[in-house]
Amino acid sequence: MSLFIPTYFAPISQYAAIYQSNSVIFEIEDNYQKQTYRNRCYIYGANGKLALNIPVKHKTKEGRKKTKDTIVENDFPWQQQHFKSLQSAYRTSPFFEFFEDDLSKIFNTKYTFLQDVNIDSHLFVTDALQMNTSFSKTENYEITPNVIDHRNLALAKKGIEIELDSYVQMFDDKYGFIPNLSILDLLFMEGPNAISFLEKINVNLR
Repeated sequence: MSLFIPTYFAPISQYAAIYQSNSVIFEIEDNYQKQTYRNRCYIYGANGKLALNIPVKHKTKEGRKKTKDTIVENDFPWQQQHFKSLQSAYRTSPFFEFFEDDLSKIFNTKYTFLQDVNIDSHLFVTDALQMNTSFSKTENYEITPNVIDHRNLALAKKGIEIELDSYVQMFDDKYGFIPNLSILDLLFMEGPNAISFLEKINVNLR
């Protein structure tokens, strides 16, 4: 059993760990942290690495703020902007058109809670990759859980380095290979073959 934080179109490292896990548990009782993949992902844009950030707000200004209670700030047209960015970056990629319709559903659904966006993005990815990994949710928070703890894969600024075979990316002729982008980058470039990349990644990361 492996413990993960549900994130927004998680990086390749997290999906490698998910694919290689016997069962997945999503941490939903943690406190919200900034500078994580909870509300952001990175894609390969025409000018290099591009962050897609979901604007969020919290019910209370004081005290601890639970991730599961984090609210999406829908006064900002983030869904329209993110989908346009994905279309601009990957429209001519080998597999984008195969997933575009299903992907668009996420950007046409009005969400209240960030966690729902992240769960739906996870379901999209597992369906696209035909991964049969089901998941459960935590009922309480444990600092040292009695399972494999992959919650650190949600840290966007820690600079986790993974050994990842390179694959052709949209703009690598300009900026070279950028590792560990959102799983969407690998999916749109490699399609079903993305699984073979996930199998090879060493997920024993600390």
